[in-house]
Amino acid sequence: MLPLEKSIFKAYDIRGVVGKTLDAGIAHHIGLAFGGAARALGEKTVVIGRDGRLSGRELTAALAIGLQEAGVDVIDLGMVVTPMVYFATHVLGAQSGVMITGSHNPPDYNGFKMVLAGEAIYGETIQALYREIVRAVGSAVPPQVGRIGDYRTHDIKEAYLQRILSDVKLARPMKIVVDCGNGVAGAFAGELYRALGCEVQELFCEVDGTFPNHHPDPAHPENLQDVIRALQSGDAELGLAFDGDGDRLGVVTKDGQIIYPDRQLMLFAADVLTRHPGQSILYDVKCTRHLAPWIARHGGTPLMWKTGHSLVKAKMRETGAPLGGEMSGHVFFKDRWYGFDDGLYAGVRLLELLSRENDPSAALNALPQSISTPELQLQLVEGENFSLIEKLQEDAEFPGAEKIIKIDGLRVEYVDGFGLARSSNTTPVVVMRFEAESDAALARIQSEFKRVILAAKPEALLPFQVLL
Repeated sequence: MLPLEKSIFKAYDIRGVVGKTLDAGIAHHIGLAFGGAARALGEKTVVIGRDGRLSGRELTAALAIGLQEAGVDVIDLGMVVTPMVYFATHVLGAQSGVMITGSHNPPDYNGFKMVLAGEAIYGETIQALYREIVRAVGSAVPPQVGRIGDYRTHDIKEAYLQRILSDVKLARPMKIVVDCGNGVAGAFAGELYRALGCEVQELFCEVDGTFPNHHPDPAHPENLQDVIRALQSGDAELGLAFDGDGDRLGVVTKDGQIIYPDRQLMLFAADVLTRHPGQSILYDVKCTRHLAPWIARHGGTPLMWKTGHSLVKAKMRETGAPLGGEMSGHVFFKDRWYGFDDGLYAGVRLLELLSRENDPSAALNALPQSISTPELQLQLVEGENFSLIEKLQEDAEFPGAEKIIKIDGLRVEYVDGFGLARSSNTTPVVVMRFEAESDAALARIQSEFKRVILAAKPEALLPFQVLL
């Protein structure tokens, strides 16, 4: 077993580099600790699954043994998208689950997304697992092994697909491009959308944990260029793209426009609010400023919240919101679904709405938008991202700002745009995003952020250039 590093225990999951900070020995101890936590809450069974990464089988086997040694039964779904593990915790009589996935990280990463007794765990609960592993590794007393849990495999695919297909019908057949970036969504996406009545052109749907074509992360425009080219050269009317474990969705129109998740959320909110008038619609601090007035105009209550799939899910439980979403591509439907993030299902709901349109791309392009940047990353050393944001929250001043929001980093609202700087909870970067009504406004807001960041850290290499 490698030395245990606290840094792999992130805010929303556990994630490390295989062979450097993560190996089978650590996976085994995670199984023991998670199994103990599950048993303490009265859970008897844990569902597990893995994505298509090369290290997945070894880590899954070690995790399963740890869980069994903790006295819980294991249901192994094999290679699945993360949403299938979440789905299984709703339909298999087991409310706890662990997905072995590196999500959108490079091929040498892997990790664990966890649901404990029906709730996606984050923050202190993940740190408690770390402390339990440290205690167990350092203990001179061998663990008392009682009952060894059972192990069985289960194929969840058919139940998952049928649950979706029984609920969603398209108004007409559609022709779409689907790009899975060689992530695990490729094992299921084509079959799902064809069963829905679509003609599907598949790009990189062969599962390959080395990701030989492009990185499976639709949040970055460079990873959507193959979809854009396929739409330009063929007769498909829409493009869908998925991340490495299938819980995030990217959308591209026929004319090559990227419809970022905050604008996707507008379409979903308008539909969901017809059935849930007055309810809260959650969105994270990175989303467009057009979203709140759109939600209000369609009879909902806009609620901005912290970034992080586990944090959004927890807030949705607290508020009873029927819909939530993040700029990164996680969309959470409680309306007609279970409240977890599912890129494949979000794609189905999008097609359901757009199949009613003669020109789906025109409907998407008509959604409100401003000039905006994609997510920008200020690279720092481990831990420095948190200290920099704390300093900015305490000291930075923004003359002329309408509102300064500090629920997650620093979002500064102006009459003609906003700027955001927040600490990533998974990597040592400060994530930045800007939106404005004109190029001049965008440059002005960026210059304000440049001023306060360089005052706090003069050597910072900013991820943008101010073009005044």
